[in-house]
Amino acid sequence: MLGALLSAIFPWTVAASIYIWLVLVLAGASMFMLARRWLDRRDAIFAAVLYAVNPYHLVIVYWRSAFAELLASCLIPLLLLLVLKAAEEGTKAIVPLALLLAAAWLTNAPAAVMIHYSLALLTVLIAWQRRSARVFPVAAAAVALGAGLAAFYLIPAIYEQRWVNITEAISAGSRPQDSFLFVHTTDAEHDAFNRIVSWIAVLEIVATFVAAAAAKRWREGNRGLWNTLFCWAAGCTLLMLPVTAPIWRFLPKLEFMQFPWRWLLCLSLMFAIFVTLGLRRQSLRAAFCVVAILVVAMVWRGVQAPWWDTAADLREMRDNVTDNLGYEGVDEYTPLGAEATAVDKDARDVTVDGPARGAIHVLRWGPESKEFTAEVSAPDQLALRLFYYPAWRATVNGRVVTGRARVDTGQMLVPVETGMNRVQVTFARTWDRSAGGWISTLSALGVGMCVFMKRRRQARALMR
Repeated sequence: MLGALLSAIFPWTVAASIYIWLVLVLAGASMFMLARRWLDRRDAIFAAVLYAVNPYHLVIVYWRSAFAELLASCLIPLLLLLVLKAAEEGTKAIVPLALLLAAAWLTNAPAAVMIHYSLALLTVLIAWQRRSARVFPVAAAAVALGAGLAAFYLIPAIYEQRWVNITEAISAGSRPQDSFLFVHTTDAEHDAFNRIVSWIAVLEIVATFVAAAAAKRWREGNRGLWNTLFCWAAGCTLLMLPVTAPIWRFLPKLEFMQFPWRWLLCLSLMFAIFVTLGLRRQSLRAAFCVVAILVVAMVWRGVQAPWWDTAADLREMRDNVTDNLGYEGVDEYTPLGAEATAVDKDARDVTVDGPARGAIHVLRWGPESKEFTAEVSAPDQLALRLFYYPAWRATVNGRVVTGRARVDTGQMLVPVETGMNRVQVTFARTWDRSAGGWISTLSALGVGMCVFMKRRRQARALMR
């Protein structure tokens, strides 16, 4: 939504730059809020800046352009902050933690999976250290409420998976086993990029644990927190290694994260904190930053240029969208049985699919509503330049008709009769979307009621 708003105001290149800087500032601000719990202002600022420009963030910006995942990094420090608050304040943390979990689902699904599994690990670690199960019901309630707030997205996303080739999301090249650190596949380009990410991961892992070992003095006074951060970092590291392949297959939806090195998103938090704690002298911090900049520059110039599309490729993508040619999608979102490569990209919006002759006039062709007339010489079917999904509803001359998918391409077919036919095709609100909307509405009302009651109690307390 933020990216769309910026793109509506600025040229897309300027909008992307503004978006990146805003997100990095937000990520640094969230880390600053966390770090100020234990560090002085100067150290907290260093940790915030280091987290904002950590190596994996640079990978996201310069090589992956995964801007939704970058935005999700703002939530990682707040997750730890709110879990600690849940352990200390109990039920008072349910609403803010639920809002964070809902925001994770609405920002980036793989990051949301990471955040929920991290929440589970942090909850277990804190409960074990404090010898108290108080945090478990708080975390469970937050997960349920967060899912309720995001239900308008989650329920359709879960239910409508049966409409598409969702398993293509974890096909060859996108499976976890293809992206463990330093793994080899039959795809040379995939392996080249994986080696870059693997070396970056190794450097970040080594820096994290060496700095953690160097932070002995801080550990003595904050042993519980140090152990929590260390175990979280160890968990992130292990999940990037091939030895954990059975875990990726066993844990629900974990394999849909696709790339194990995505755990660097969470590991970067420990990287920023431990490096800040381990390098107390300003000279050492300056040297560390210089070395990091030199490594990035060397990799940029000598190993892998930022991104893999040229300026001409990006202009072509922009022109295709402007000219209504569309853009190349991904197989996991095409309908079951559809073959995107078999679709004639130069075809008109509506054509007669059979032997009948016809005159077609398109009146409106919007994203969720299309209207056109078709005068045909015999009963036939019209092929739309549109993939068929069960949510599409078609009416011909005011009468509801049953559309279907073309066998070879998955395009939508609409039956018509001899003579003039006025056809309307709209994307209907199916039961899953309605149910999700109502659940989110009720959850939001519940959150509003909780906030109202809390403020009312605080006002009464002040009056006494």
